[in-house]
Amino acid sequence: MTHPDTIATYQSVADEYRERHGDRSQIRELVEQFVDALEPVTRGDSAESPRVADVGCGPGWESATFADRGHEVVGVDLTPAFLRTATDRAPDAAFVRMDMRALGLAADAFDGLWACASFLHVPREDAPATLREFRRVLRPGGAMLLSVARGDGEKVGDSYDDDRRRFTLYRADRLRELADDAGFSVESVSDGDWVQLLARA
Repeated sequence: MTHPDTIATYQSVADEYRERHGDRSQIRELVEQFVDALEPVTRGDSAESPRVADVGCGPGWESATFADRGHEVVGVDLTPAFLRTATDRAPDAAFVRMDMRALGLAADAFDGLWACASFLHVPREDAPATLREFRRVLRPGGAMLLSVARGDGEKVGDSYDDDRRRFTLYRADRLRELADDAGFSVESVSDGDWVQLLARA
């Protein structure tokens, strides 16, 4: 699973984290890019709202946004404090504590998977299998959005007192290669301080 030190740090700084990162305007365009990539879904004889998995949902900011758009949302995280907040923030979404490397979600069940600043906590050796797991839960044509910190190697956090979070850093070309190998068709990759990848299953 995600390193216990990462989960313990998020649990201990949950309130401060929410205060620091509560302004979501910096990722508004990324959210819109993802929402635009979600196609209208027809199942059987009726049209349904897209189903979205918010993987590493944190305090539920984007889960609430997706739910407000009428999407059916399942938020996944390993930090109990975040899940409690997310449940209050997005009462129309469902939340569950689970490891993104082994999602207890049905295959081909989601139209979109959002993983913003969460996949980077997966150890590098587990990244290929985790992306295959993301591919498994998406229906053919489903959209995946990854946002990870740009760089090489790994690092330990330094943003909080006793910050022991573990981060895996990526270059755009390597992230694209991993997504390709996992069975995704990459539509776009941005390469700034954060690498943001949009792909389809």
